[in-house]
Amino acid sequence: MVIAARDVRLTLGGAEPVEILRGVDLQVAAGESVALLGASGSGKSSLMAVLAGLERATSGSVEVTGLDFAALDEDSLAVARRGRIGVVLQAFHLLPTMTARENVMVPLELQGAGDARARAEAELDAVGLGHRLGHYPAQLSGGEQQRVAIARALAPRPSLVFADEPTGNLDAATGTRVMDLLFERRAATDASLVIITHDPALARRCDRIVELADGRLR
Repeated sequence: MVIAARDVRLTLGGAEPVEILRGVDLQVAAGESVALLGASGSGKSSLMAVLAGLERATSGSVEVTGLDFAALDEDSLAVARRGRIGVVLQAFHLLPTMTARENVMVPLELQGAGDARARAEAELDAVGLGHRLGHYPAQLSGGEQQRVAIARALAPRPSLVFADEPTGNLDAATGTRVMDLLFERRAATDASLVIITHDPALARRCDRIVELADGRLR
């Protein structure tokens, strides 16, 4: 299993704590694609943050890519994510002062790849942006920026990719093309994929659909 989460709970807040996740059990196999559906406020993004090692569960067991996240400190978690986990968000989060090529090179350089430039260019070419290598985010359309974000997430060849409403800032036609690309690139790298979405049509493209309601999986 790439993800093995058991009785995961997350409580946030001080004087009046709010229980966000209420005993979530989720397993994701290697190479599997899973859609996570749920209304706003159901805890989808919080669950992704916990599974991606960006937020610590209050209790429960979280094993991702064979690592026990609860046993790792913050520095070790950051190292564990590097090269193993890719994240594509609704907001593209590209570095505005870096070109498309440089944005994709960042995780490769953090990984210590000696061929970061060549790999970044190959990944951008694979998403149809080989002619936009030297362009800055402000010079790219929304769909192009999201394609750069996909290239950046997949360039290190992670075993697990999370996508949180990845087409939320795109029009329908562009969103469909971007999702086609995400599924294509995920298949090419044999990564597991977890997509958070409100879109039932997008969810049906995945191997499995799970639904989160009030902090619990149905």
